[in-house]
Amino acid sequence: MQLQRPSIIQEQRQKLSPQMIQSIRLMSLPLQELKEEIQLELEANPALEIVEDRSTLSLESIREERESDSAAQRLFEDSSDPGWSRSGDDDSDSKRMFLEGAITVPETLQDHLLWQLRLQPLSPEQREIGELLIQNLNADGFFKEDPYLLCQGYSPETINMVMAVVRSLEPTGSCVADYRESLVVQTLLSPGAPPAALTVLRDHIDMLERGKHQDIQKRLKLSDEAVAETMAFIKRLNPFPGRQYSAEETRYAIPDVQVKLKDDEFVIAINDEELPIIGINPFFDELSESKHDKTTDVFVKENIRNARWFIQSIHQRNRTLIKVVRAIVEFQRQFFARGPKYLAPLTLKDIAGEVGVHETTISRIAGKKYIQTDWGLFELRYFFTNSISGSGSRGSRFSKEGVKQVIKELIEAEAMAMSDQEISGQLARKGIKLARRTVAKYRLELKMDSSFGRRHD
Repeated sequence: MQLQRPSIIQEQRQKLSPQMIQSIRLMSLPLQELKEEIQLELEANPALEIVEDRSTLSLESIREERESDSAAQRLFEDSSDPGWSRSGDDDSDSKRMFLEGAITVPETLQDHLLWQLRLQPLSPEQREIGELLIQNLNADGFFKEDPYLLCQGYSPETINMVMAVVRSLEPTGSCVADYRESLVVQTLLSPGAPPAALTVLRDHIDMLERGKHQDIQKRLKLSDEAVAETMAFIKRLNPFPGRQYSAEETRYAIPDVQVKLKDDEFVIAINDEELPIIGINPFFDELSESKHDKTTDVFVKENIRNARWFIQSIHQRNRTLIKVVRAIVEFQRQFFARGPKYLAPLTLKDIAGEVGVHETTISRIAGKKYIQTDWGLFELRYFFTNSISGSGSRGSRFSKEGVKQVIKELIEAEAMAMSDQEISGQLARKGIKLARRTVAKYRLELKMDSSFGRRHD
């Protein structure tokens, strides 16, 4: 019989405080999300305040705007328009705010189509099919699932009839499989479409996407005027009709850091214009120096401590980001001076060793952040790329992304379409040893056709 006896075991565990967790999270946030996080912290911690907000209007501009609004209001009050009245009671203001909020709710594609569908002279069965079809559309206006499987139990003829009705609703060209079908539908529904537009979209859209207008003109034997008219019409079509009703907020990539070559020196500047300058509320500083009851004293000191930690965490994030970018610039000087095809192999371990932090910290600071260069806007992770042989900077001196850029330039500059083997030979003459199958792999990643496809464009 085995007896269970109590025993004492000594072990070491590392437990992260809430402040440390917050500091680690701030390290990973890109500029826009950091701005939102600062706003949330300002609302949660009364000991924090905005010292200066360079991304908002000045007090002078607000005062001028208010004076302009007052003048406009007086103009309405003096007018004889009986449809405009002003009420000073709170109920009226509440109603106005509710109505303004209701008006600004974005209308989805489904809302817009369903509203129009209800106005159509359809039977209950046809209306039910129409609602199923509309709810099956994604944000682009295309089917999520096969409409005939979705509408099982109804005749295909009825489904086709209702589908034609939905396609004719505004925006025209939704309720289709993809953008190609959408363009065809929009052309069929347009009474002023040039005669050749439908043929181009149905039979020669691959050539159209590659800009082979002259080849299309030769194949269809069109005059210069006819081809110009056809292309102008197609450009007016919307390949993704549902997107104009998308309720999703567009998020733009804002660079966290800028690197510019000036007087043969690289200048690194962090983008802090988007962030407000925050500090400790002076009122809380005064409260911390005077005597109060225990509850108030704990509340004040805790909020001040959290506020100082938050400010320090933001400064630490920015300092680490600058160190990481400075190290990347040192390793990738050729890229910043000469362009993307000179991107060198680089690993997280290389930068971690240079900066003096762990690899996970580099991975965290590089995530979702962007850097503005003389060659365009790049995600920070773009600069970490393996070599074409070996791992990172210990392998070849040529990075995968740099070699892909060289392959792209060779294909774009070719007089006659080169095979992957010929491209491999060209690379070898540049000192880049790459097998034919690897060239084919990189070419596919660049979304470029084979030599056969390029030869027949």
